[in-house]
Amino acid sequence: MLPFDIHAADNIRLADELRLDAELQTVHAALTRMDPSGARFAAVLRNTIDQLLNGEVTGRFAWESLYKTERTHAGTLVEINLQREFEFADGIAMDYRIADIEVDCKYSQSFGGWMIPPEARGHLCLLVWANDQESRWSAGLFRVREEWLNQGSNRDAKLTIKAIHRDKIHWLWRDAELPENVLLHMDPIDRAAVFALKSGQQRLNELFRRVQKRRISRNVVRTVAQQKDYMKRVRGNGGARSALKAEGILIMGDYDSHRMVAKQLGLPEPHEGEFVSVRVAQAGARHAACPQIEIDGQNWAVADENDPPEPAPQLPTHTKQA
Repeated sequence: MLPFDIHAADNIRLADELRLDAELQTVHAALTRMDPSGARFAAVLRNTIDQLLNGEVTGRFAWESLYKTERTHAGTLVEINLQREFEFADGIAMDYRIADIEVDCKYSQSFGGWMIPPEARGHLCLLVWANDQESRWSAGLFRVREEWLNQGSNRDAKLTIKAIHRDKIHWLWRDAELPENVLLHMDPIDRAAVFALKSGQQRLNELFRRVQKRRISRNVVRTVAQQKDYMKRVRGNGGARSALKAEGILIMGDYDSHRMVAKQLGLPEPHEGEFVSVRVAQAGARHAACPQIEIDGQNWAVADENDPPEPAPQLPTHTKQA
């Protein structure tokens, strides 16, 4: 009888070690407990990219517009901002201590481009990827093993994970949705029309006029307005809400009353710090099959090209959930 295949035994043992890695499972459970849906993680990545773009000052909205030094700094900012959001303890050998376990954090804008330093060998790495063009992000845990790394000549001796061994990454969230960068993904003709206007108020009016039924983040507003009082430029009393009311355009914010309007009209509900604009019309027989909402005794529906412009109603009183 032939002896048991030693290589097969090693593979089985390696698979068992990976599956039963108690530290990895503990950190995995801790992170998913802190952020079951990944929404907090996604918000950190969105805010970090926006922080790098610094649209209020620069008017930039695309990753490609960043300087090389800024892109290099992205990993450090992701590491810092994740620690602030989740209050991870400082690590001794690695970046963090999560559930009292040492964890290093590595970010790459290019999937698979994580650079693993020599001191991380044997430790857990939190691998993070985000791509603004694709509006996608991923985060997973990886136990660093020498045999799973590419051998390279990087002067810092940092190595990447062999493509064949990326299946050793235990994903927390894989190809999750990154909150959309509206300026990056809007029609180029519409974007050019927005930025062609001279004043911040005019640009914001045009943004809400051209980008309807989509969530628009506070950072997009900041980038378009390029003014420190950018939020004032959205509100009534002279802001975009006032300017566009005559055209029948509502601009809903993150108030519960506004979210209710958006929901009843079948639109995306604004999340914290977001806005959704839409042109409405008084509902008639032709709108019978459309979602409607009653405001001040009149039913309203989302307008289409056959509805002539008419003044929009006053949005309900601003209230936020306690």
